[in-house]
Amino acid sequence: MTHPALNLTHDPQSPSWLASANGSDFPIQNLPYGRFRSQPSEAWRCGVAVGDQVLDLVHLASQPQWLQAPGVNTALATRAAQAAAQDLRDLMRLGPDAWHALRVALFLALRSDASAAVQHEVGSALHAVNTVALGTAVQVGEYTDFYTSYYHARNVGIAVGRGSDVAPNFFWMPIAYHGRASSLGVNQALHRPMGQAVAPGQTQPVYGPCQRLDYELEMAIYVGQDNAWGQPVSMAQAESHIFGMGLLNDWSARDIQFWEMAPLGPFQGKNFATSLSPWIVTLEALAPFRLPFARDAAHPQPLAYLDGEALRGHGGIDVNLSVSLQTAQMRSQGQAAQEISRTNFKHQHWCVSQMLVQHTVGGCNLHAGDVLGTGTISGPTPEEAGAIIELAQAGQKPIALASGETRAFLSDGDAVVLRGVCERAGAVRIGFGECRGEVLPSIAA
Repeated sequence: MTHPALNLTHDPQSPSWLASANGSDFPIQNLPYGRFRSQPSEAWRCGVAVGDQVLDLVHLASQPQWLQAPGVNTALATRAAQAAAQDLRDLMRLGPDAWHALRVALFLALRSDASAAVQHEVGSALHAVNTVALGTAVQVGEYTDFYTSYYHARNVGIAVGRGSDVAPNFFWMPIAYHGRASSLGVNQALHRPMGQAVAPGQTQPVYGPCQRLDYELEMAIYVGQDNAWGQPVSMAQAESHIFGMGLLNDWSARDIQFWEMAPLGPFQGKNFATSLSPWIVTLEALAPFRLPFARDAAHPQPLAYLDGEALRGHGGIDVNLSVSLQTAQMRSQGQAAQEISRTNFKHQHWCVSQMLVQHTVGGCNLHAGDVLGTGTISGPTPEEAGAIIELAQAGQKPIALASGETRAFLSDGDAVVLRGVCERAGAVRIGFGECRGEVLPSIAA
């Protein structure tokens, strides 16, 4: 399993001439990709987040002289920039060498020692992020959601009275279901879903608004390169097929979900909305934050096709994650969102490469821009829960908020904010930004 090695683009001693980039979520050591537009009538175009600005790659691709610097593979970087200007998926399909070439060119053009001419050219392609609209980072063709947190699986079982046992197959393969790409969005305002559910103590379902609306703290894995139909991707190839990662909130209607999931998987309880953060942080940007991947000795070790020396050496990723909640009352009183949980992606039982390999092992063909959700990310302690069903024990122990309110599940007007950041000594902190969504009242069919 190859992975991006540390290189000059990770240098912590390299500030940017763009002051807002230094010390922000988006320094030049990050350079995440997304899509933006200045007017609703405009087409979405590819950009890169730098500090409080968005760098317009469509503009820069038309002025290739900014790519000509020592250490840049100018021909490949130019091809990569022009591909991104057409469609981010075109850049993805060029593969890791092209991704790296463009990253180096962007890094050098934004570094403090860039020439005055380059600074002028690049500066003319910057847009203040608060003056543009941000869309989904790429046009997503397919969406699959995994279930890869042992702690989440254990906690939910306890909360709903099934006990702490986890299904045996969980320990042997990353489990997933196919989601609905059409309901993916950025900064969503979503209506509480309608559906069938069975109330506690009842035997027949009723139709109405979801009563147990939940969020799920997840990360999004963005597929980079296609694999041919019928051709599985091996562990050795997996990371070259992954472009990067973002934040994901897989909203869940728990009452609808638990009624319908017998015997098949999630359907109406999940397909109404899934929120994404606007930016894709590349795997190369995450290189300083890689960790050894270790499995609890008490659990079965992966089968050979999901294992490898490289996986065990650096298959994990150290990402600090948090969930904040802002109620309508808090908003009306000018109170900021309150953090209600904090955890880390390193706790997942399965890693990103294993998820991609398992998805393709039967011959499924993934495409550039496809999204794989990691499943809820929970840690070993109660405060590290990635969903309110865990925090509030399926509604039995509502969480107390600083506003004086309590929440067993989400109420109309609640806004949920996910955040992610990578930090370690000797590296520049990089962030994922925010994934935000607000709950609106139901619309009856």
